Amino acid sequence: METRLRIQGEASKVTWSKCPLHGVEGRAKDRPLITITLMKINSVFASILTGSMLLAFSSALAADAKTYQVTGPVLEVTPTTITVQKGDEKWQIARTKETKVTGDLKVGSKVTIQYRMIGVSVEVK
Repeated sequence: METRLRIQGEASKVTWSKCPLHGVEGRAKDRPLITITLMKINSVFASILTGSMLLAFSSALAADAKTYQVTGPVLEVTPTTITVQKGDEKWQIARTKETKVTGDLKVGSKVTIQYRMIGVSVEVK
Protein backbone atom coordinates (compact mmCIF):
# COMPACT_ATOMS: atom_id res chain seq x y z
CA MET A 1 0.00 0.00 0.00
CA GLU A 2 1.33 3.47 -0.79
CA THR A 3 0.34 6.90 0.38
CA ARG A 4 1.66 10.41 -0.06
CA LEU A 5 2.96 12.46 2.89
CA ARG A 6 4.44 15.88 3.32
CA ILE A 7 7.82 15.56 5.07
CA GLN A 8 9.65 18.86 5.60
CA GLY A 9 7.63 20.64 2.96
CA GLU A 10 8.15 18.07 0.17
CA ALA A 11 5.74 15.52 -1.16
CA SER A 12 7.20 12.06 -0.52
CA LYS A 13 6.05 8.53 -1.17
CA VAL A 14 6.05 6.27 1.91
CA THR A 15 5.54 2.53 1.59
CA TRP A 16 3.72 1.00 4.53
CA SER A 17 5.41 -2.02 6.06
CA LYS A 18 5.77 -3.76 9.41
CA CYS A 19 6.42 -1.29 12.17
CA PRO A 20 9.78 -1.98 13.89
CA LEU A 21 8.37 -0.95 17.28
CA HIS A 22 5.04 -2.76 17.28
CA GLY A 23 5.33 -5.38 14.50
CA VAL A 24 2.01 -4.33 12.94
CA GLU A 25 1.20 -2.94 9.53
CA GLY A 26 1.61 0.81 9.27
CA ARG A 27 3.84 3.50 10.68
CA ALA A 28 4.29 4.01 14.42
CA LYS A 29 3.02 7.29 15.77
CA ASP A 30 2.60 8.72 12.26
CA ARG A 31 6.36 8.96 11.73
CA PRO A 32 8.31 7.58 8.79
CA LEU A 33 10.21 4.35 9.50
CA ILE A 34 13.60 6.03 8.97
CA THR A 35 12.82 8.55 11.73
CA ILE A 36 11.95 5.74 14.16
CA THR A 37 15.21 3.93 13.38
CA LEU A 38 17.27 7.10 13.94
CA MET A 39 15.45 7.75 17.22
CA LYS A 40 16.33 4.23 18.41
CA ILE A 41 20.00 4.71 17.50
CA ASN A 42 20.09 8.06 19.34
CA SER A 43 18.47 6.49 22.44
CA VAL A 44 20.97 3.62 22.54
CA PHE A 45 23.91 6.00 22.05
CA ALA A 46 22.66 8.31 24.83
CA SER A 47 22.21 5.35 27.20
CA ILE A 48 25.72 4.03 26.54
CA LEU A 49 27.23 7.48 26.98
CA THR A 50 25.39 8.09 30.27
CA GLY A 51 26.36 4.68 31.65
CA SER A 52 30.03 5.10 30.81
CA MET A 53 30.11 8.57 32.39
CA LEU A 54 28.55 7.25 35.63
CA LEU A 55 31.04 4.38 35.74
CA ALA A 56 34.00 6.70 35.22
CA PHE A 57 32.75 9.13 37.89
CA SER A 58 32.18 6.43 40.51
CA SER A 59 35.60 4.87 39.78
CA ALA A 60 37.28 8.25 40.21
CA LEU A 61 35.62 8.76 43.60
CA ALA A 62 36.52 5.30 44.85
CA ALA A 63 40.17 5.63 43.82
CA ASP A 64 40.81 8.94 45.65
CA ALA A 65 40.70 7.95 49.34
CA LYS A 66 43.23 5.40 50.60
CA THR A 67 42.04 2.90 53.23
CA TYR A 68 43.91 2.45 56.54
CA GLN A 69 43.34 0.23 59.57
CA VAL A 70 43.84 0.28 63.32
CA THR A 71 43.69 -2.76 65.63
CA GLY A 72 43.32 -2.87 69.39
CA PRO A 73 40.95 -3.24 72.34
CA VAL A 74 37.82 -1.06 72.44
CA LEU A 75 37.87 1.56 75.22
CA GLU A 76 34.55 3.29 74.47
CA VAL A 77 31.59 2.88 72.11
CA THR A 78 29.04 5.60 71.31
CA PRO A 79 26.51 5.88 68.47
CA THR A 80 28.95 8.16 66.59
CA THR A 81 32.45 6.99 67.67
CA ILE A 82 34.58 3.97 68.58
CA THR A 83 37.67 4.55 70.75
CA VAL A 84 40.49 2.01 70.41
CA GLN A 85 43.77 1.67 72.36
CA LYS A 86 46.78 1.38 70.01
CA GLY A 87 49.99 1.16 71.99
CA ASP A 88 50.10 4.23 74.23
CA GLU A 89 47.62 6.16 72.09
CA LYS A 90 43.83 6.33 72.10
CA TRP A 91 42.33 6.40 68.60
CA GLN A 92 38.84 7.82 68.29
CA ILE A 93 37.24 6.82 64.97
CA ALA A 94 33.96 8.38 63.80
CA ARG A 95 31.17 6.11 62.57
CA THR A 96 27.84 6.58 60.81
CA LYS A 97 24.72 4.50 60.23
CA GLU A 98 26.46 3.06 57.13
CA THR A 99 29.45 1.75 59.14
CA LYS A 100 29.34 -2.05 58.88
CA VAL A 101 29.90 -3.84 62.20
CA THR A 102 30.29 -7.63 62.30
CA GLY A 103 30.14 -9.33 65.69
CA ASP A 104 29.34 -7.99 69.15
CA LEU A 105 30.92 -4.53 69.48
CA LYS A 106 31.49 -3.73 73.16
CA VAL A 107 34.14 -2.30 75.49
CA GLY A 108 37.08 -4.71 75.85
CA SER A 109 36.57 -6.45 72.47
CA LYS A 110 39.60 -6.60 70.18
CA VAL A 111 38.70 -5.00 66.85
CA THR A 112 40.24 -4.03 63.54
CA ILE A 113 38.74 -0.84 62.08
CA GLN A 114 39.11 0.07 58.40
CA TYR A 115 38.96 3.85 57.90
CA ARG A 116 39.70 6.64 55.40
CA MET A 117 41.16 10.07 56.06
CA ILE A 118 38.95 12.63 54.31
CA GLY A 119 39.48 16.38 54.56
CA VAL A 120 36.57 18.44 55.85
CA SER A 121 37.94 21.91 55.05
CA VAL A 122 41.11 23.55 53.73
CA GLU A 123 42.31 27.06 54.56
CA VAL A 124 45.14 28.37 52.38
CA LYS A 125 47.33 31.04 54.01
